[in-house]
Amino acid sequence: MLINDRIRLIIKANSLTSSEFADHIGVKRSNLSHVLSGRNKPGLEFLSKIIESFPNVNASWLLTGVQRTGEFQEEVSNQEINTPPIREASSKSIESNSEIEKIVVFYKDGTFSSHLPTAQ
Repeated sequence: MLINDRIRLIIKANSLTSSEFADHIGVKRSNLSHVLSGRNKPGLEFLSKIIESFPNVNASWLLTGVQRTGEFQEEVSNQEINTPPIREASSKSIESNSEIEKIVVFYKDGTFSSHLPTAQ
């Protein structure tokens, strides 16, 4: 079964028309039409919108046609993917009248997120 067939099943299972489905997930009706006809393959954003809009849809099944269950377990160590070791931050005394400019959180997988203070 192709991915466009699985999308058709989701539409049918939710008793929606193609137009209602496109509106529900927030894509252009023509984009859905192109995917369903096989003219275009759905992109990551398109598939993400389906998964976000229909939480009962198994992402693995949508992508591959095989429903997987279980927990993700990381099997790759930092040395195997050649990432630098994680350094501990040095602690610095902060004066009580200092203002925070930005907080950056570094994750073990090499990603990070920045957080700016909100105006009060």
